[in-house]
Amino acid sequence: MITDSFLTALFINPFLQYALLAALAASVPGGIVGSYVVAKRIAFIGGSVSHAVLGGIGMAIYIQYLTGSKAFSPLVGGLIVAVIFGLLIGTMHLFYKQREDSIIAAIWSIGMAAGVILISIVPGTNAELMDFLFGNLLWASKGDVMMLASLDLFIIIVSALCHKRFLAVSFDETQSYLQGISVKFFYYIMLILISVTVVVMIQIIGAILVIAMLCLPAAIANVFTSSLSKMILLAILISVLFAFFGIHLSYSLNWPPGATIALVVSSFYFLSLPLKCKSV
Repeated sequence: MITDSFLTALFINPFLQYALLAALAASVPGGIVGSYVVAKRIAFIGGSVSHAVLGGIGMAIYIQYLTGSKAFSPLVGGLIVAVIFGLLIGTMHLFYKQREDSIIAAIWSIGMAAGVILISIVPGTNAELMDFLFGNLLWASKGDVMMLASLDLFIIIVSALCHKRFLAVSFDETQSYLQGISVKFFYYIMLILISVTVVVMIQIIGAILVIAMLCLPAAIANVFTSSLSKMILLAILISVLFAFFGIHLSYSLNWPPGATIALVVSSFYFLSLPLKCKSV
C-alpha cells in the first residue's frame, strides 16, 4: 500500500516530484518501442546501443570541460552517438549476418570504453560516471523532464505514423517485401526510435539497466495478449505502474531508485513466466 509518508514527501519534495515525472516520461517510449523490440526480437540491439551511447555522453562532458560551455549537454551527445551506433549496428545486422556478433561486440566495447575514459579524464566526474551507468533519478530537473517529454512526443508521433509498417516488418519481412513495403527503411526508422528511447531511459536507470526497462514490460504484456497494439498499451501501463512502485519502494527502503525499478520489473517478469507457459 502507498504510505502516507511517501505521499507527503511527494507533495513537498521537488526532487521526488521530478524523479517520478522523469520515470513516467521514460515509461511511455519504453512501452511503445519495447513492444517493437520484443516483437522483432532485436533486444540485443537495444542492449548494444545502451552501452555504446556512453561514448557520446563522455564526449559531451569532455567538450564541456575543454570549452567551459554547457551548451553541448550529455543528453545531446548521447542522442547523437546513439542514433549513429544504432544505424551502424542495424547495418551490420542487415548486411553482415555471419560476423554480426563480433562486430556488435566491438562497437559496444569501443563506445563504452571511450565513454568511461573521457568521463574519468574530467576532474570530479567519477560520481557522474556512476550516475550514467546506474542512473540517478533524484538528480532529474525540470529541464530534464521537459527534454524527456519532447522526446516522448517525437516517439509517439513517429510510432503512430509508422505503426502499420512496423507491424508488418516485425512479424513478416518477406510478406512486407511482396507488398512493396521498404523493409530496410522502416527498420532503420525503428532503430532510430530504439536509440532515442535508450537515451531517454539512461536518464532514469542508467546504461547498465536500460535493457530491463526497455524489454521486460513489453515481454510481460506479451503474456496477456498477442495483439501488438494491445501489447503496446499494456506495456505502457505496466511500465508506469512499475516506475511508480519502484520509486515508492526505493523511498521506503532507501535504495537507489533506478536499480529498484529494474529489480521490480525483472522480478515481475519471472513471476509472469508460469502464465506464459500455461498459455502455450
